[in-house]
Amino acid sequence: MNNIKDKILGASGSLTGSLSFLGSYQVCHNACLALVAFLTFLGFTVAGMPLLFLTKVAIPFWSVAVFLLLIMMILKFKKIIHASDKVILLNSGLIIAGVPFQQVQNFNYVFWIAGGVLVIFSVGWYIYDKVKKK
Repeated sequence: MNNIKDKILGASGSLTGSLSFLGSYQVCHNACLALVAFLTFLGFTVAGMPLLFLTKVAIPFWSVAVFLLLIMMILKFKKIIHASDKVILLNSGLIIAGVPFQQVQNFNYVFWIAGGVLVIFSVGWYIYDKVKKK
């Protein structure tokens, strides 16, 4: 039973990180360009941005990502689950970097830097642990 809870909560953590990228326009734009390139490779011609509809739901997706991250952090704090600190740090960085609100667009670079530092630190921590174990 504990293993199932860990898998479900681990999947929700992955979902949190996956949804957080939708909040950042640049990432969304790059995803659209990748989709256009892929479809062109298959022989389809696409004009414009096929994933533009995602910008309309960026705030709800980002809000769900924050909510799921908070739930995961509360459950970890209460020791109900065992979640990796590295994954929580990575997801936090992605969510911070993907803040979708127009009111803070002038300070977007601050969120990108702060989130990017957390992501780089998390990945570095993971690599450090892997190298240390060898």
